[in-house]
Amino acid sequence: MSFVSDDLDGASWPAIEPLMNDLRDRTLSCAGCLKTFISDRSALSEIISEARAKLYIDMTCHTDDEAIQKAWMDFVENVEPKLSEYSDILNRRIVEHDAVGELPERYEILIKGLTTNIEIFREENIPLQTQATKLVTEYEEIRGAQMVEFEGEQKTFAQMAIYLENTDREIREAAWKSMAKRRHEDNERISEIYDELIAIRHKIATNAGFEGYQQYMFAAMHRFDYTIEDCLEFHNSIEAICQPLRHRTDEERREALALETLRPWDMGVDVHGRPPLQPFKEVQEMVDGCSSIFHAMSDELGNYFDLLDANDCLDLDSRKGKAPGGYQYYLQKSRLPFIFMNAAGTQRNVETMIHEAGHAFHSFYSGHLDLIHERDAPIEFAEVASMSMELLTHPHWEQFYSSEEANRARRSHLEDIIALMPWIATIDAFQHWIYANPEHTREERAEKWLELSERFGSKVDMSGFEDIREVSWQRQGHLFGVPFYYVEYGIAQLGALQMWQYHRRDKQDALARYKSGLALGYTRGLTELFEASGLTLSFSESHLDSLIGEIDNALTEIPV
Repeated sequence: MSFVSDDLDGASWPAIEPLMNDLRDRTLSCAGCLKTFISDRSALSEIISEARAKLYIDMTCHTDDEAIQKAWMDFVENVEPKLSEYSDILNRRIVEHDAVGELPERYEILIKGLTTNIEIFREENIPLQTQATKLVTEYEEIRGAQMVEFEGEQKTFAQMAIYLENTDREIREAAWKSMAKRRHEDNERISEIYDELIAIRHKIATNAGFEGYQQYMFAAMHRFDYTIEDCLEFHNSIEAICQPLRHRTDEERREALALETLRPWDMGVDVHGRPPLQPFKEVQEMVDGCSSIFHAMSDELGNYFDLLDANDCLDLDSRKGKAPGGYQYYLQKSRLPFIFMNAAGTQRNVETMIHEAGHAFHSFYSGHLDLIHERDAPIEFAEVASMSMELLTHPHWEQFYSSEEANRARRSHLEDIIALMPWIATIDAFQHWIYANPEHTREERAEKWLELSERFGSKVDMSGFEDIREVSWQRQGHLFGVPFYYVEYGIAQLGALQMWQYHRRDKQDALARYKSGLALGYTRGLTELFEASGLTLSFSESHLDSLIGEIDNALTEIPV
């Protein structure tokens, strides 16, 4: 008889509590008892995780539905605090048991993570974490409600993206200004939310005995393979290697558009005056096109992707009341990934769909692993799965375009990678400064943001919009919802570019490497996961130079 019934309500504390008490009070006399304990705890965690996932998905899909928001907040306020308390108790039952040293090697990563969790846990932080989640939810609600009146219709920001690619400069300018103005209307409350989050997070860190939230989060995120100093080195490498190419591209854009200076509404338009790429009109066209791409790569990938559509695991259209952004959330009990995004007919939407599908493939490939922690790969490697897939699908983008248009899309994507790396450094450096200086003023924060924007930004003339530029960091939801989760994209991009190098030489070999690493889940450490796919984890300038250099070479091969 299984420990957990499949019909257990994982969102109800009265339903969960008896099972938690069983685990808390169970007699554990040997290593075999510990293994059973870990397995039973994993089975219960699967159901709770899936219940939370469904509440979160509903919340982001319907930020304007009071009943859905109430159900989410009920879980945040009445279930998650109790889960935190029991988590520490159960962690200690494992780590402090006399037989823990007798457990097989497969448990080493789990024990290492649990040990860190015990070290940083403080009961007084539970209400603070709940308070932070409520503030993040308010931020999501504000962002979800942001729409603009344009061309006589109410439009979401995702729907406005296409206007920023319009060849008519007046239309682009009007679109950019309308979006910027609407965002700025909420800037005061969003700044207040961030002020509160910084104070709460600093308190959480000091309660746990850390100097600041940087050190706390590196422990909480189990960053065992790199340090704060490594991140700072990475920033320097990005500045040295990516910025010269980025500035060269900016200058080429300015010259091609015959402009004295580039303005923010000039960065998305095609420099040759061609209309915006339109890969699809209806969302289902995008889904069908991606299915064809994945089947062309391998039937295994195609069949996995088709399962998402068949099992109603996609919410892709852009609409009022829907949170911005995109994500993949794995339903741990059902072993099915769910993909959320805001599609409005752009090339970027196709890239996002493929990106999130890469996460889904990771979930499918590691879904055979028994224990929930074994399927929860480090974020740095999880993003290798998604970013690699963006690049590996390049040869098949004619599914959406003519050959000429596909080349446009490929060039744009590669150029965007060069531009993305400095943005990653901007956000990561900003967070390091924010939490190293938790008592900073808003003026000091704006000054630091502008300094980083100069260091890592494009050569764009923002005159007349200084107030908007000072708070443009508010658009990056990671700063609010998942602090310090951003450098992972840069680390993963290095892995993805190496996977792309393999793919440019031997497609089947690259797909085999891709699968072999992803199938390991979190049964190996981050460095070992990279090595399992033949990838190197390094932050050095020379390593980055070799990878960005391949992009530069590839751009010379693609017709303009």
